[in-house]
Amino acid sequence: MSESDQSIAVINARVLKLADGVLPRRGKQMSNLDAINKASILIENGQIEQVGTDLPIPSSFRTIDAKGRVVMPAFVDCHTHACWAGDRLDEWELKQRGATYLEILKSGGGIMSTVNAVRNASTDELAEALFDRLNWMLSEGTTACEVKSGYGLSTKDELKMLDAIQIASSKWAGRVSPTACIGHAKDASVQDFVKQTIQETLPAIHQEYPTVTIDAYTEDGAWSVDETVALFESAKELGHPLRIHADQFNSLGMLEAAIELGALSVDHLEATPNESLTLLARSNTMGVMLPCSGFHVDSRYGDARAFIDQNGALAIATNVNPGSAPCVSMPMSIALAVRNLGITAAEAICASTINGAHLLGFDDLGSIQKGNQADIVMLRHSDERQLGYFFGGNHTEMVMCNGRIIR
Repeated sequence: MSESDQSIAVINARVLKLADGVLPRRGKQMSNLDAINKASILIENGQIEQVGTDLPIPSSFRTIDAKGRVVMPAFVDCHTHACWAGDRLDEWELKQRGATYLEILKSGGGIMSTVNAVRNASTDELAEALFDRLNWMLSEGTTACEVKSGYGLSTKDELKMLDAIQIASSKWAGRVSPTACIGHAKDASVQDFVKQTIQETLPAIHQEYPTVTIDAYTEDGAWSVDETVALFESAKELGHPLRIHADQFNSLGMLEAAIELGALSVDHLEATPNESLTLLARSNTMGVMLPCSGFHVDSRYGDARAFIDQNGALAIATNVNPGSAPCVSMPMSIALAVRNLGITAAEAICASTINGAHLLGFDDLGSIQKGNQADIVMLRHSDERQLGYFFGGNHTEMVMCNGRIIR
């Protein structure tokens, strides 16, 4: 019998169910963790069978005593660039000497330096590096995530990245949602890169990955609003879902265009004015904020407090990548969100579990309820607010993925 076939009872836990309310959680709903004390969770064949207090525990079940510690849904990291080759340590030293992120990008560094490394790597090398990072994320309590391409910037290399994501995902214990971020940057050596991306790369990706989400980075020095809209209109016509990087450094109007196009999410939002946050909060498009980027790049953060107070649906993620967010830890993202996005630990937990799962279409993850996949973590803490209070180190005492105890 494999571990995932075991019958397991987690007893004496403070369980955060996150099972109440509609999806995605919005506004005041994001504070409701649906917590119960002295609770048990019964798990069979990788699924949650029962959760509640005073449950009879069958003698055949393996019993894990939480001793009052918090047991909650495992983290869902809904925005990552975890597939890459090489490193950006030289550029990190340039930044320490005063160079800005956009200056490095415009000089041919930044994303383009990683592009060169990815182009020189094989599919298997990319898959192996990604698999290692996925396991690192898993050890910190992340059992589901999104992984973007975007460091290929050619038809061949973007497909290579998506192939590597597929290979690594097939071996990983957790679950991965792939995204084709084909509007990430522009290759200056290609005369009409935008046209090539729309007319060549997008159709090729559609042929191989017809349902993959399409993403782009709208910013000075990257894709303009008009260029991004042209890409998205073509992708939408082919039936692809849409996500967008917008307002990281400048608010250029892409947020409004993304809402009109029906994008699943607008991500970053550091430079978003309040009136645009209001528009996003009233739409069906989710907002994703990435506090690890603000911490690493320029100490600028999105106003999640204003967004949630206007009934917005928020998710947070690590944005793990070699340039602006070298961090795989969702607990670190939560700690930074509580300090810099103006939200509570409860709101950050909701944003890093149930809302991220909903955004990625993993509707059997992100909450602890009957029928859901048994992806849960036991924290070292008896009070979930410690996730926002402590920073650094590993907060998880136990990680369970698909009913299998990972650590």
